[in-house]
Amino acid sequence: MAADTIAAIATPPGFGGVGVVRVSGTGARRIAEAILGGIPKPRQASLAWFRDGTGEALDQGLALFFPGPQSFTGEDVLELQGHGGPLILDLLLRRILELGARLARPGEFSERAFLNGKLDLAQAEAVADLIASGTEEAARLASRNLSGEFSRRVQELGEDLILLRTFVEAALDFPEEEIDFIAESSIAADLDQLLARLDALLGGARQGCLIREGIQVVIAGPPNVGKSSLLNALAGKDAAIVTPIPGTTRDLLHQEIQIDGLPLHLIDTAGLRNSENLVEREGIRRARDQITKADAVLWLSDDSQDLDDREYAPTEWPGQIPVIRVRNKIDLSGRQPGRTQTTSGTEIAISAREGTGLDSLRAHLKQIAGYQEQVEGVFLARRRHLDALTRAREALCLAGTSLRAQHTPEITAEELRLAQQALGEITGEFTSEDLLGKIFSSFCVGK
Repeated sequence: MAADTIAAIATPPGFGGVGVVRVSGTGARRIAEAILGGIPKPRQASLAWFRDGTGEALDQGLALFFPGPQSFTGEDVLELQGHGGPLILDLLLRRILELGARLARPGEFSERAFLNGKLDLAQAEAVADLIASGTEEAARLASRNLSGEFSRRVQELGEDLILLRTFVEAALDFPEEEIDFIAESSIAADLDQLLARLDALLGGARQGCLIREGIQVVIAGPPNVGKSSLLNALAGKDAAIVTPIPGTTRDLLHQEIQIDGLPLHLIDTAGLRNSENLVEREGIRRARDQITKADAVLWLSDDSQDLDDREYAPTEWPGQIPVIRVRNKIDLSGRQPGRTQTTSGTEIAISAREGTGLDSLRAHLKQIAGYQEQVEGVFLARRRHLDALTRAREALCLAGTSLRAQHTPEITAEELRLAQQALGEITGEFTSEDLLGKIFSSFCVGK
């Protein structure tokens, strides 16, 4: 356990009905005696006065005491729940710091829970993900991770990897006994089965990463084709100013929405054209820069006008970014709404003003993101989880190749070790201090 005692306000800044100050560490009992006049009964809420150094009352509220190791952090934990005024909470925290505690770093309570074996790393990350959940699906999946279901699946794979390594390394350690475990077909079959289970977990993790992070979609095109109208239609509110004047949008406008649980980060951009206006030119530069960072681009055109917009489009679209041509204003052109495939790619006909064709657009955005609404076997994953699972898969594939073709047990054993280490990074079994610092620093203070 850590030697020092930490404290922080655990509720958001501002005014509220209730404010919570949390304390964890060896000094929690002494602080409780000084502020409350005694230590509350374990895990029972007690009404108490919170007093300063002179004995004068600062506030009245509920006090809870959780003796270690039966607490969130595994240490003695004191929680003081008072009135949610910033001044009251600040005075209470200041008194706790006078008694020897120090301010907690962001995520330090969860970090101590991890270091004291109360949570593994994936569960600790789920705490932050649950707090930051932007959709109902994300919250449900974060709760699933917090319960340890994702960690259990990873640990089961790790345990089976250890068993495989035992057989392979036995052939290396006892060659004189002529124990040829590697040649047994059951070892290859076990490896194939392990790889299949890993693929299933990786597929679920990819879906979970989509639900957690979503995709960034840039709305681009010439002026006055309805980009801001489309943003408003997808968002379901007037988030952007819409006028018939070309060049109304000068800067990037961000809007967060969701489609059946898939978060979308929409970015409305300035109309692309040749302009002498310095402000508009900067907006156009930012629009082109944002296109290079997008996960998908909606390239709008005015279907009611016979205009060639290709001169304003980027000469080369970056990487493999999907570009969907959206023909807007079909309420004026008379074109039927819906999706069609052309030689230049996917085209979707819509009317942002009337809302026709938007269902086809939403469905196509889910399709290009690879999103599926079925959440069975899906876990809320981070990029580092996907990276670890991918590296584990690559190592297992190399182990299988070595086992079947090269007949080099040393390489097979090493690849199995690397696969196990990659899986261990997810739960924190193999994790550097630098990575821990990066992960927990992204948490909110007081959690």
